[in-house]
Order: sequence, then structure tokens, then C-alpha cells
Amino acid sequence: MIYIKYKTIPRETTMMQKKDLLILSNLRKDARMSLTNMSKATHIPISTIFDRLRMHEVGLIKKHTSLIDFEKLGFNTRANVCIKVDKSKREELREHLSKHQNVNSVFKINNGYDFLAEVVFHNIKDLEEFMENLEERFNVTQTQVYYLIEDIKREEFMADPLLMDLIN
Repeated sequence: MIYIKYKTIPRETTMMQKKDLLILSNLRKDARMSLTNMSKATHIPISTIFDRLRMHEVGLIKKHTSLIDFEKLGFNTRANVCIKVDKSKREELREHLSKHQNVNSVFKINNGYDFLAEVVFHNIKDLEEFMENLEERFNVTQTQVYYLIEDIKREEFMADPLLMDLIN
């Protein structure tokens, strides 16, 4: 849990949280950074960094992963798809999207839609077949497809250790 600095929080707690934020920020910037290099960059002992990372892997850190350039693998079509489905098929569609090999991420959303899915396909034809299958199989009532042309900024929140003062 990240605490924002208030007068009622002891100074030691605030300082401990700043260390955690600094470690997490460096991890967001480069998850492959060695603990030695992170220690040099943050001036936090390696043992402290190790202990804090292990502690945060229990609840705060969800997953260590890599961002991939899908186009270099031949997946030239990426899109965000908003889907509205009949209530009786909602859970079945959720399960299908969660397990489908071309679905990169799935989110439950509001504003008239039920799900937002980031999908990755070799071409537009494959995406269109995927969408037709969803509409037929799950009684999808409404969809909206937004093609992703270019990543401008991705997974950068909390990646700059210099901005950590904004949180406190």
C-alpha cells in the first residue's frame, strides 16, 4: 500500500515509503536492472532492495513481463475492441476472451459496453473473422473497433524516479 504524506504519518514511515517508490520506479523503468545497479542509482543497500522486492511480489507486483513489438513478429493488426453483450452470455464471453490466443488484454468497462479487449492479429481479415465469430456465438449486441496505429507511450507511469516527489 502506498501512503501519501500526511501530518499523522510518522516521518520514518514516509521515508520508508519513498524508498519503496524509488525501487518500484526503477523497476518500472528497467525490470532487468541488476540490484547492484539499482543500489547505485537509488543509494539504497542491495539487501534492502532485495527484501522490499520480495515483500512487494506478494501483492503489489502483479507480473514481470516484456513489451514486444508485435509487428516484427508479423502481427500487423492491433486493435482495442469495445464489446456489449447480452447479460446471459457475459460470463461465457469473459471466459472466451480470457483464454483466446489473440487477446492480449481484457478489461471490464462501463459507459454502455461490457468489455474492452486489446487484440493482436496477422491481418485485418483475421480480426474481422474473430469479430464475426464473437457476434454469432455470444449474441454480441454492439461492438466498436479502434485500430492501434502506433504506440506513442506505453507502460511509463511511475517509471521516472525524479517524479516520485509528486506522489508525496
